[in-house]
Parts: sequence; structure tokens; C-alpha cells
Amino acid sequence: MPGYDAFVIKSRTMRRRYPPEGGRWRAGLLSPVILSVLIAGLAFSTPREIAFSRLLPAAPALAAAMWPVLPTVLLGTFCLLVMICLGFFYTDLGIPYTAAAIVAVTLAAAYASSVRLQREETLLRVRLVADAAQKVLMRPLPRLVGDLEIESLYRAAQVEARIGGDFYEVAATPHGVRLLIGDVRGKGLSAVGAASAVISCFRDAAYDEPDLRSIVRRLEISTTRHSARFPAPDLPERFATALIAEIPPGGGQVRLLNCGHPPPLLVHRDEVRVLEPSAASPPLNLATLIGDDYYVDTFAFAPGDQLLVYTDGVTETRDRTGEFFPLPDWMRRQVPAPPRELLDRLHRDLLHYSGGRLDDDIAALAVRCPDARGPGDGV
Repeated sequence: MPGYDAFVIKSRTMRRRYPPEGGRWRAGLLSPVILSVLIAGLAFSTPREIAFSRLLPAAPALAAAMWPVLPTVLLGTFCLLVMICLGFFYTDLGIPYTAAAIVAVTLAAAYASSVRLQREETLLRVRLVADAAQKVLMRPLPRLVGDLEIESLYRAAQVEARIGGDFYEVAATPHGVRLLIGDVRGKGLSAVGAASAVISCFRDAAYDEPDLRSIVRRLEISTTRHSARFPAPDLPERFATALIAEIPPGGGQVRLLNCGHPPPLLVHRDEVRVLEPSAASPPLNLATLIGDDYYVDTFAFAPGDQLLVYTDGVTETRDRTGEFFPLPDWMRRQVPAPPRELLDRLHRDLLHYSGGRLDDDIAALAVRCPDARGPGDGV
């Protein structure tokens, strides 16, 4: 049946996406049946002057919004049979007019259902392509990279979007574990393209370059070339903030190069420290305007410590009064937790703080240096 596969896939996807509301989803699918049975019951049990039977065309009209073509037609046929049965009991109900209305509405509903399913099938294909693109651009991270526990959080702000202008990447190299997180100014496809250029360059440079300054210079060149290849009216304002971190084998310290990005948070023995850069480094694609002096800071990163890096979508989340999300204070209130649990809490509290709506892309990485018990043994 045309469109039926899309209907089934969509139903299964919605049940997986909203498991706590699975009962409501099933009740919604059954609502046309419930409506038709209710109308039929009222039509047989109430005086004919009320004429509830005239509401029967509403059932197939409702079915068109959620059912495939054949079930919609079958429901319309059921409503027509109910109307015919009523004609045996009440001869003055205007059976021909209501029956004609049921037939007309059912045909229109079948056509509307067919068009809807075609559009949903097209949207499903687009989403599958978007999912594939996300797996290439923002590929899932392994739980362990080297000897570090790393988990990621990513949410695009645009409705139904899979990817946006925020980006991250992690690579286990001979120089240690190197990670990148950043935020392209703007939204939409242009931001996604710029993020893709930065990530692709980092995946090569992280292995090839001996230090963080060399990596960021290659990222700068890649961003500049991408901007020149895809010119836009806002080209002088197109840039990306970025943070590159390097944790050498065995841990002990973390090296940070911050290109205009929000400073990460370091949790050490229940104390939260904001790792501000000692000097400002230019964001990507602005080196030609404000210079290419890049500064690397080194901080202690002992066993059991946890590092949280994030984009400004996290700290710029607002509540109803316009106040920004107080991330350092939030972090100080958290009990020690593995990286996955920490990010789940962060996402949940961001949604609660913003009233369920995030107006900007958010990305975050939680990195924990294993203690003597090893990763995964608790905190």
C-alpha cells in the first residue's frame, strides 16, 4: 500500500522517541474509531430530533490526519453502514444527504491521507539523510578514548534539525588525546558547512601536528578557505570560536588553547575551577584582522578529575526572566557522577531552566581522568 511503510516507520519512531507517552500515542491513533463508535452509540440511543448521526462524516475526516488510505476508507464505509442501519429505524433523518456527505468526506479524506503519507515519506528520507550526515560530521564517540572516559551532548536549536553550527571531535593521537569543541557564528546550512570544514581539518591535523598552535593555524587556514569558497554578505563577520585540549598519555595535565571560546570547568576533589585563558587567542577566521598569536595554558589534571567543555548555547540559556544559566554554580551543586550521568543532568536542567525550549545549539563534552579504581568503577 503506498505510504504504509512510512506510516509504520513513523509510528515506531514516535514510540521510541516518546516511550513514556506510548499510551497516549496509541489512544490518538484509535481516536477515529472511538469517535465513530461514540457517535453511532449516541445516534441509536438518543431521540432522533437530536440527529447525532449527522456527525458521522467527522470520523473519516479525523482518520485522514493519522491513518493510511485503506483504513480511512474502511472507517468511512463503517460510518456509511451505520447510517444505512439507522435508516431502518428512523425514516425521516435525511439518510441520503448524510450518506452522500459521508461518501464525499471519505473520498476527500482518502486523498488527503495519500498526500500526507507522500509528504511524510519524503520527510522521512530527508531525516535519514540528515542522520547519516550527522554520523559523518558529529560521529558518536567511544566511551573510552585512550584511558579517558569521554561522553558527549549535542542538541541543535532548530526544530527537527539534527546538526547545527556547534561542533566537537576527539582523537587519540601519539601526542595524547586531543579534543576540539567550537561554535560557528550563525545558524543554518552555512554554519553547518563551516563546522564541517573545521572538523575535517582537525581530524587530520590532530595526528600530524606536534603542538596545539600548529593545529589551530591549520584550522585557521581551512576556515579562511571555506569562507572564500562560499562568499556571503556577512563574510567579514563569519568566524568560529574554538577550544582545543590535549591530555598527554597517562594524564597529569591538560593543555588548552582557547580561541575566544567559553572557558571549560575543571572539577578537582569536589572543587570547581573555571579555566580562564592567561591571554586571548583570536577566533578562527579573524587572525588576519587581530593577529595570529596563540597562547597555550597548562593545568593539572589528576586522576579522578573531570573536565567539562561546552559551547555558549549552554551558558546563554535563559529563564523566563532573561537570566543566563549559571553553569559554574550548577556544577558546584552536583554530586560526583560519571560523564554520561553528568551530561544527562545538564540537559535535563537546561530544559527545565528554559521552560522546555532551547533557543541555541548546545554541545558539551565531559572528560574524566580515571582514578586508581579505573574507569567505570564509580566516582
